[in-house]
Amino acid sequence: MKIVTIGRGMIGGGLAGLWRTAGHDVMGLGRDGGDASDADVVLVAVPGDKISAALSKVTGLGGKTAIDATNIMPARHGDFPSYAEEVKSFTGGPVAKSFNMNFGGLFGVVREQRVRPSNWYVADDGAREVTERLIRDAGYDPVRVGDLSRARDFENAVWLLMGIQPVGGVFYRFAVPGEL
Repeated sequence: MKIVTIGRGMIGGGLAGLWRTAGHDVMGLGRDGGDASDADVVLVAVPGDKISAALSKVTGLGGKTAIDATNIMPARHGDFPSYAEEVKSFTGGPVAKSFNMNFGGLFGVVREQRVRPSNWYVADDGAREVTERLIRDAGYDPVRVGDLSRARDFENAVWLLMGIQPVGGVFYRFAVPGEL
């Protein structure tokens, strides 16, 4: 799969490395933007208040499936119902919200865990399959918590995870009884 990450920091760069290891063709775009025309999917991994500025520098986004990994920290901005909807305003394609509740500093050890950690996501139906595949290819098990209409709730929930984190972050796992 051809993936373009918009953002090369801890999340964008970290996921790019995991996906390359899984066999994907990944190109990272930084502050200068670039062209995403050849991408099957784009990952948006920039600070939440920089979404529009970053995506306005990227061409070839029309109709692309996008995964929004942005966060509302330190505070929400803008008038969109969610950051995922802001991303969708640029792509016009199916969007998922995922990887915003993972700690990028732990990407290097995700595959060393005894049990695969969970990764929550919300998504338009058209983004579900690719999002679940990329979650698995990054070393996590996908847990769908709703469609994209739940993106704002999902974005706001990041405060719960940040409130319990020790230095360096945590993995989390949701499982049915008997699975662990």
